[in-house]
Amino acid sequence: MSVIQPPIRPLQQFYRSGPMPCPYLPGRVERKLFTRLSGLQAADINSTLSRAGFRRSHDIVYRPVCPGCTACVPVRIPVAAFEPDRTMRRTLRRNADLTVTAVPARATLEHYRVFALYQTSRHGDSDMSRMRFPEFSAMIDEGRVDTCLFEVRDRTGRLRGVALADRLEDGYSAVYSFFDPAEPRRSLGTFLILQLVAEARAERMPYVYLGYWIGSSRKMAYKARFRPLEVLGRDGWGAIDLPAPDEPA
Repeated sequence: MSVIQPPIRPLQQFYRSGPMPCPYLPGRVERKLFTRLSGLQAADINSTLSRAGFRRSHDIVYRPVCPGCTACVPVRIPVAAFEPDRTMRRTLRRNADLTVTAVPARATLEHYRVFALYQTSRHGDSDMSRMRFPEFSAMIDEGRVDTCLFEVRDRTGRLRGVALADRLEDGYSAVYSFFDPAEPRRSLGTFLILQLVAEARAERMPYVYLGYWIGSSRKMAYKARFRPLEVLGRDGWGAIDLPAPDEPA
C-alpha cells in the first residue's frame, strides 16, 4: 500500500534592503526585512506575517529593521472591544448619506483621479504624489491575496473614498486608503477605518490591522485615536494607551 505524502512547502526566503532615507522621520535611515508573496500559500503567508508585525505593499511583505530605531510600532484594533468615541460617532452621522461596497481589487481611472487629488492635497511632497496610472494600477493589482477595495460613494454615485484591504485569517489589514479631500469635515480617513471595523465585526473577525504607529510622525500618529489599540512588543500583542493626536484623519 502506497502512502501519498503531502506536498512539501518550500522555505520562505527573506531579504534585507539597503539603507534608504526614512519617509517618516527626517534624518533617519530605513532598512527593511522583506519577502515576496507568490504561489498557492501566499494568503496564508500574508496572514502569518501580518500577525508578526509585517505589512504588505504590492507583492512584498516587509517589516522595518532600522539600526538604532524602533519608532515603527505594529498596531491593530481588537474589534470586539472597540467602541467609537464621540468624534467618531459624529463622523458616522455626517457620512450617513454614503454607501460602502466591497469590489474586486482592480484599479480604474476613477480610483486614480481620487487618489491623485488625495496625494496632491495631503502628501504633495511624497513619491506617491508623482505616481501615474500604471504605477497606481500596480499598487492595487500586484500581490493580491484575498484582497478587495471598499468603495465609498455619495447619493449621486460619486466616488468619495477607497480602502484597499486584505482579508486575513483573523481580520482585515488596511493596506492603503485615499479619499476626496474636498470635504474635510467628513473625516473620510477615519470613516474608512470605521467601515473596516464594521465589516470585521459583521464577519466575526477579531482584528483590524492598521500597520505602524509612529508617534512623532504626523502622517502615522492618527492611528492612536482608535481605542482600545493593541501593539506588538517583545512579549507579543497587548493593549496599550497611546497618546492621541490633535487632528482627525
